[in-house]
Amino acid sequence: MTETTLIQYPNRYDVVGSLLRPADLKQAHKDLAAGKITAAELTEIQRKETKRIVEKQVALGFKDVTDGEFNRSWWHLDFLWNLTGVDKYDYHKSYKFKGDTTRTDNVEITGKVAANPDHPFYDSFKYLQAITPADVRVKQTIPSPTMLFRDNRSDRWNEFYETWDAYLADVAQAYHDTALHFYDLGCRYLQIDDTTWAFLISKLNETKDQVDEHAKYVKLAEDGVRVINAFLKDLPEDLTVATHICRGNFKSTYLFSGSYDDVADYLGQLNYDGLFLEYDNERAGSFAPLARIWNNAPKKRLVLGLITSKFPELEDKDAVIARIQDAAKVVPLENLALSTQCGFASTEEGNQLTEDQQWAKLTLVKEIAETVWPEA
Repeated sequence: MTETTLIQYPNRYDVVGSLLRPADLKQAHKDLAAGKITAAELTEIQRKETKRIVEKQVALGFKDVTDGEFNRSWWHLDFLWNLTGVDKYDYHKSYKFKGDTTRTDNVEITGKVAANPDHPFYDSFKYLQAITPADVRVKQTIPSPTMLFRDNRSDRWNEFYETWDAYLADVAQAYHDTALHFYDLGCRYLQIDDTTWAFLISKLNETKDQVDEHAKYVKLAEDGVRVINAFLKDLPEDLTVATHICRGNFKSTYLFSGSYDDVADYLGQLNYDGLFLEYDNERAGSFAPLARIWNNAPKKRLVLGLITSKFPELEDKDAVIARIQDAAKVVPLENLALSTQCGFASTEEGNQLTEDQQWAKLTLVKEIAETVWPEA
């Protein structure tokens, strides 16, 4: 991205990504696993439902749409499994969310990491592009490259690389090449979903009095900045790339808590065009770190996730508007936008609300944004 780039996205009101999976799509995944239907039949159901939710997003008046992540079971693993040099394995441990546990699927490095020109997400994107009106932009979501050097996923790196830096360079290049492939297919809005920074908020706090452990997490943060900015370097000027800083989202539970203060300086170094930040409850802390995250970047937008996607109750409009005005004391209103704090179904299980309640949440986001930013 260059300083002259005209940033039009994220929108003042935006869809984070995942949407609740309908019952027939969930059943189709079970039927495929049981051998009752073919992969082609699953794809047919998936695309029928994708078309339906695209039409709904357009009808609600959103200027960009996602496929709801209907082409995957996990927000991150399905994408990572299909990179070259990355494979699926059973971690034998689940992620310990506050109140629930997940399936034990995970990824591991099994060779040199590279982009996969036949990645199945490309076909999904082409279908999504084909069914989206010309005046509406498609947003493609994929997990952050940082997800490849966390949670034991990179334990085998030294089987394939002489140095850690060489491994990170390949991860960055794989993402750069993937972004260019999406661009060649017509993608102009890419969102990178990332739980690493929320993980680091917890770990940097936990290890403040443990010098060696703390240094390990500082190194992870520094590596994250380096890899992300390397992947973003020299991408086309008209490709908007944003990130969603996620605190964990599984069946209305969460993984991480804490203020952005400990990672604000790292986030402020990232060369993204926009950052989606979860601010739906007190676990996120105050708006004070926003100034360092924004870092005086005139064309960068911070998208405040003030509307929860975890619970069905609708927020009070005036209270949300007041919070936006509070944030505008720290970062110019021009550089702010609004969304739900996360998607509605980071995994196919989905959060604990109905589809109608999901659409009501998104409608509320749009209504509030149009009040705060009349030009939205």
